[in-house]
Amino acid sequence: MSEDYLGQSIGKLGFGFMRVPTEKGLGINPDLLKNMVDKFLGAGFSYFDTSYRYPGSEEALREALVKRHPRDAFQIATKMPLHLVNSRDDMNRVLKISLERLGLDYIDYYLFHGLSLESCEHLEKIGGWDFMRELKEQGRIGHYAFSYHDKAENLDVILTRHPDVGYAQIQLNYIDWESPNVQSRKMYETLRKHNKPFTIMSPIKGGLLSGDGSVAEKELREVNPDVTATSWAVRFAASREGLITMLSGMGSMEQLDDNIRTIQNLKPLTGDESATLRRVADLINSMPSVQCTDCKYCVHDCPQNLDIPKLIALYNEHLVFRQKNSIGFLFDDATAGGRLPSTCTACRVCEKHCPQHFEISDLMQKMAPILEG
Repeated sequence: MSEDYLGQSIGKLGFGFMRVPTEKGLGINPDLLKNMVDKFLGAGFSYFDTSYRYPGSEEALREALVKRHPRDAFQIATKMPLHLVNSRDDMNRVLKISLERLGLDYIDYYLFHGLSLESCEHLEKIGGWDFMRELKEQGRIGHYAFSYHDKAENLDVILTRHPDVGYAQIQLNYIDWESPNVQSRKMYETLRKHNKPFTIMSPIKGGLLSGDGSVAEKELREVNPDVTATSWAVRFAASREGLITMLSGMGSMEQLDDNIRTIQNLKPLTGDESATLRRVADLINSMPSVQCTDCKYCVHDCPQNLDIPKLIALYNEHLVFRQKNSIGFLFDDATAGGRLPSTCTACRVCEKHCPQHFEISDLMQKMAPILEG
């Protein structure tokens, strides 16, 4: 797959299905989701991203998209859950499940989910890369790729070993550009070194860089009151050379409209605007908070079934505001069934799945006396 082909065939906005519109207590809002999918396609975009690991996401794509639109009107990317595959039979099984959930017999882009150097080597041992190549040769998938949260130096190793991979999906936003953990800039530079196209996840860092009252929103409104904080983050990500598409998990029609408007009128940041984002990034990164993106990867294998993202959100409220405004029902919801941070056994299984590389077990120990006291 050539970079020119990818750049020409896919719009710079992709619809991420990890976060979709929901109704409180009722789950996914199907009618709103269908309207958003229709509007997204009507605006000329066509790339949808999901995963075996996103609860209800592949099924939601089937209902909102696959059943309602011609197959040549869209491309779907879904991902193989690496923690569930130890053999070719496992890989065939999870692929079959994804195809059934999606209602498809062909996947445009099939990704290894959350690849690291360690899991790359595991896949080499069980024939995972050969499996992907065979799927492409058989016409069962269009292209294969991987999403990635490991270090940039390991990304270099993987791309050197597997230059035939179609592309990589990385986390990139202006907060994480110089992050020593996420390494957005180093990831980007490594991909350019290998002339490898890429997609971007978390361009708005799970919504942390948008929203009324956020630090970013307040600072950026002072600079330009006519545009949203989200549009600044979108422009930062979507103007990168080599980009296939930037994924956005849009939970409302307003968010979709804002993203479409920004991408359709995309302008690279000026020098002054880039300096503004560096200042905002420095301000946010200096605040005492845990920048969890609520991806929920940490919760799947927790033996205590802790709702780690919700607990971190409550902990952040204490760190930033020094008060527990919303402890009430939010704390009750996060800890239903006795799932208190103090019950963490420090097994550190969650930390293996965290894209941000947080020391979650240590966080649980710190927040227990604060939230439970």
